[in-house]
Amino acid sequence: MEIGIFSRTFARLTLGEVLDAVCVSGLAQVHFNLKSAGLASLPEELTAEHDATIRGEFEKRGMVMTSISATFNAIHPDRNQRERDIRRACQIIEHCRAMGTSIVSLCTGTRDPDDMWRRHPDNEGTEAWRDLRATLQKLLQTAERCGVILGIEPEKGNVVNSAVRARQLLDEVRSPNLKIIMDGANLFDPEDLPRMQPVLEEAFDLLGADLVMAHAKDITNDPAKIDQAAGTGRLDWHLYCRLLKQASYQGPVVLHNLCESQVAASVAFLRRHLAL
Repeated sequence: MEIGIFSRTFARLTLGEVLDAVCVSGLAQVHFNLKSAGLASLPEELTAEHDATIRGEFEKRGMVMTSISATFNAIHPDRNQRERDIRRACQIIEHCRAMGTSIVSLCTGTRDPDDMWRRHPDNEGTEAWRDLRATLQKLLQTAERCGVILGIEPEKGNVVNSAVRARQLLDEVRSPNLKIIMDGANLFDPEDLPRMQPVLEEAFDLLGADLVMAHAKDITNDPAKIDQAAGTGRLDWHLYCRLLKQASYQGPVVLHNLCESQVAASVAFLRRHLAL
């Protein structure tokens, strides 16, 4: 397993400068967001010129685009907003191979209209699940045609809020182009922390065979805290890394939710645990 990082960890004026900063950190695997190339995360239009420019910046540095973000609120209560975002996400799916990757990350969404990561009581309803299935059907039609993998992750604030719900979704959709992004920190509310081992083990038992990417951030005592650098909180990293190995996962382990000043320490911390 190699360590990667979100491109938006580094705020620079150009994509070249972003990738140079990643190189300085000693990494070569990048989860890419189009904002790092001066575009919107879900742009209205992508062109062959965009594809070639982005791919060229990665290739000239010998770097790997592990995946690209197409996250949006997949169950946004405004149907028109959902349809606009689906169209833009499908465009990223269609262009991602030309940019250098075949993995696109998604957010399963929430009924909260303002924050795609904030929980809402209606997330548990049958209509929310129906809308998620409808959104994924459209995205997967494009992904299957283009030979692209879509990655979703259990996230407490989203409609897929547990490993059990993620397993249910995979079993219902039954598409080889839908896979799991594992983020150990996203499996826990504060009251779940005393059960860390069984929660993590259940997640890997249910989802370990379907992993396409692993994330690396920590669990802080303050749920509102933005920076959650690996090694600064309460996640059991020894167990998390052991379970990744037991699942025979060979993909990138991607750092995120950290500030640039924390990168060196988190890279060193994660390397130690992956080497155990």
